[in-house]
Amino acid sequence: MGMVFTLYGAAGSGSAPVEATLRLIGLDYRVVEAPTWEGEVERDKVAAVNPMRQIPALVTPGGEVITESAAILIWLADAHPHARLSPGLDDPRRAQFLRWMSFIPAAVYSMFWVRDEPSRLVGDDPHAQAAIQQRTIDRIAECWRMMDSQITPGRFLLGEEMTVLDLYVAVASRWTPRRRRFYAEAPGMAEVVRRVDALPALRTFWAERFPFDDGWEG
Repeated sequence: MGMVFTLYGAAGSGSAPVEATLRLIGLDYRVVEAPTWEGEVERDKVAAVNPMRQIPALVTPGGEVITESAAILIWLADAHPHARLSPGLDDPRRAQFLRWMSFIPAAVYSMFWVRDEPSRLVGDDPHAQAAIQQRTIDRIAECWRMMDSQITPGRFLLGEEMTVLDLYVAVASRWTPRRRRFYAEAPGMAEVVRRVDALPALRTFWAERFPFDDGWEG
């Protein structure tokens, strides 16, 4: 029991790629389910390990706390090189790996803080809130389009080997504006995320934690 990781997260959330990585590496973990977007009670579950009261947060078997999805994914992959889920420091793919692992939370993920509660920025004006909702959708789509124009995937985003970047994009691209728009904006990455969706090693995981229900693509 002393070697168990604790993941604060929720089904279908930003903790999904972290949980998928834990499974692929073969690490023992437990999940503290905390869908923080549902209110203060859920946010309070996370407060002890992350004062921002946000998920994901990972507690290592040694008691160290790691927050921020990109940081957790990079750390897990680098700490378990046998799983081959990140390019090594001397790998020519490393710079682009770090570039895009940073791009997703900075450019895409950040939009959801605004979308979840537009009143944080524009108060109670319903027209302003509606404008924020539409502009953030368009901004996310623009970010996917730009990323697609800057990479040349192989079987996976950085070549022939899958990395945690593929898991990160496969999950984030399922959020608003959802996959149909993603496929249109990022046709070069579309086949990669479909390939990640179909990984036999994650079939049970997707069914449990982010199922492909009717209409999931948008």
